[in-house]
Amino acid sequence: MEVNANFVAPQEQINFKPVYENINGHFNGTPAAPVVAPVPVGVPGAMGVLQPQAPALQPQLVDVPVFNCPRRPNLGREGRPIVLRANHFQISMPRGYVHHYDINIQPDKCPRKVNREIIETMVHAYSKLFGNLRPVFDGRNNLYTRDPLPIGNDRMELEVTLPGEGKDRVFRVNIKWLAQVSLFALEEALEGRTRQIPYDAILALDVVMRHLPSMTYTPVGRSFFSSPEGYYHPLGGGREVWFGFHQSVRPSQWKMMLNIDVSATAFYKAQPVIEFMCEVLDIRDIGEQRKPLTDSQRVKFTKEIKGLKIEITHCGAMRRKYRVCNVTRRPAQMQSFPLQLENGQTVECTVAKYFLDKYKMKLRYPHLPCLQVGQEHKHTYLPLEVCNIVAGQRCIKKLTDMQTSTMIKATARSAPDREREINSLVRRADFNNDS
Repeated sequence: MEVNANFVAPQEQINFKPVYENINGHFNGTPAAPVVAPVPVGVPGAMGVLQPQAPALQPQLVDVPVFNCPRRPNLGREGRPIVLRANHFQISMPRGYVHHYDINIQPDKCPRKVNREIIETMVHAYSKLFGNLRPVFDGRNNLYTRDPLPIGNDRMELEVTLPGEGKDRVFRVNIKWLAQVSLFALEEALEGRTRQIPYDAILALDVVMRHLPSMTYTPVGRSFFSSPEGYYHPLGGGREVWFGFHQSVRPSQWKMMLNIDVSATAFYKAQPVIEFMCEVLDIRDIGEQRKPLTDSQRVKFTKEIKGLKIEITHCGAMRRKYRVCNVTRRPAQMQSFPLQLENGQTVECTVAKYFLDKYKMKLRYPHLPCLQVGQEHKHTYLPLEVCNIVAGQRCIKKLTDMQTSTMIKATARSAPDREREINSLVRRADFNNDS
């Protein structure tokens, strides 16, 4: 199955038909009896319609990586040709240019998700600069626009403020025009007029195709995942299966293709930390756990939860998030920390007493340990019962043999089921209506 996709204005509708591939290497777009129903799809309209007009800026001399495609010795004449359906979706490109900008965000080393929020906020905050342009961004350093920004070759610094928990976060974004990317060169390569494939154009198209899914789904590598809806595949140990799709832009013999396939991986289940601990330690009923955790239980629990993000539940609507750095050896009724009183005096206070005095909350499980969050030297401790596992955290730890077996069973698909699922993924992605 193959999709015919175009960069079009929002009011235009794109339809496509499946393209069939013979094993001898020939593609036939008009089979006698197509068996796959057409599905409307398109490329995200985030960059608008590209016009084949000369850009205002003069291109810089940059090293563009190219690949000299080896000549095909023959088209393949042996054997009996058969028709195959492939999960490649055809992208019909316009002729024109896109403009490539270098992005530098300070403070740096922010996650891609935060970087995307920064750029999205910047585009809306500086509407006079961006006008009707809808840039696409790869989450790191590369931004592309249809038309050049009115900054020439100069580097421009913009200040962007993101609302934070407690106080706003201020970032500085530096923008510098790098080069114009020609889609003409890519068209020539695809049509066989040159053997050099310009990877700068392929990279630009890949960023275009990944921009909006990255804002909508949870990206992992080259795949996109969404939280389970209508299905649930627990793996045990606080983990579950998330399904999604893999996509990549590929040059083919005559057109650019978007390869889409189903994918699955393990995520941590969003749930109270108490329930997470019970799953990890195989505790069937938390009410039966009346004693503190043993050293072996604490070590096992620490190994699993360390590094995960949790959110607090005892401050009303403010669900502040923290990253777990450790699990305390002592239970909440014994774990103490230095508390500074209003008169400036510092006293030792247990976590259980602090929550009783500060929040009028008597802990239900004072015999269980606390989570140490944030930086270790700050001694921030939270009882397990006021913490939830934040959703959307991929499990990068090794799965157990049982979890691996469960994952294989949950992801096994027949070819027809896989085809239907891919078509469903394309419809849900709704590329045509992205704007």
